[in-house]
Amino acid sequence: MLNKKFHFVFDKTNKINKKKIKFLKKYKNYAPHKADTIIVLGGDGFMLQMLKKFGKLNKEFYGMNMGTYGFLMNKFKTKKFIENIAKSKPVTITALQMVLKNKNNTTKKGIAINEISMFRQSKQTASLQIKNGKRIIMKKLISDGVLVSTPAGSTAYNLSVHGPILSLNSKKLAITPISPFRPRRWKGSIVSDSSVIKINNLNINKRPVSVVADNVEFRNIKKVKIYINRKIKFNLLYDPKNSLNKKIKIEQVRKEIN
Repeated sequence: MLNKKFHFVFDKTNKINKKKIKFLKKYKNYAPHKADTIIVLGGDGFMLQMLKKFGKLNKEFYGMNMGTYGFLMNKFKTKKFIENIAKSKPVTITALQMVLKNKNNTTKKGIAINEISMFRQSKQTASLQIKNGKRIIMKKLISDGVLVSTPAGSTAYNLSVHGPILSLNSKKLAITPISPFRPRRWKGSIVSDSSVIKINNLNINKRPVSVVADNVEFRNIKKVKIYINRKIKFNLLYDPKNSLNKKIKIEQVRKEIN
């Protein structure tokens, strides 16, 4: 029998089916720092929040989907709960780090697991310059915004704005425009995950922009630097038949049904 200590967390904004979680009464809910594994019951958004909240504890995370799609989660199965965790396989995900300056030259930092997005925050489109290190990728992009996605996040918002799906072990990042106006046909760029991406707002006063790291927003941004922070890692557990790699491959061949 698996000899592990668990800490259970529930998405309180979600209507929890009490019958579904009745099975948990037989397990002790240890404090997060004493647990071996954090059991996350909710959807993808809640999992992202918990990764950031408990990530510094260096624990394993096992998600049980009680949301909609649940891309980062396992299926909600109460039977053979311990056995399922014992058979699960770990996947290590590194975080995207951003360092930004706002119009007041205040520096702020944030991390993301899926993507970091820059959006226009007024009726005016954003006017952005994008660099990979010192090399200019896009001298001037007029658009609703742009995002930088990890492989794990490439099937989320990135895919919705027609960005590429990246294999989990591709060692790449996707830079994808959001509703580009000029140049209209630019589809973005795929770069190495060792890249340091710099995005500058070319017209701070007339065309203000915000930056969102997964679900945390910063407004009135002057410039942002984005890169993989290899010191920040998250260990997620997946059922063998429901691996993250398998989910990404399914998305690559999925046909949308109207």
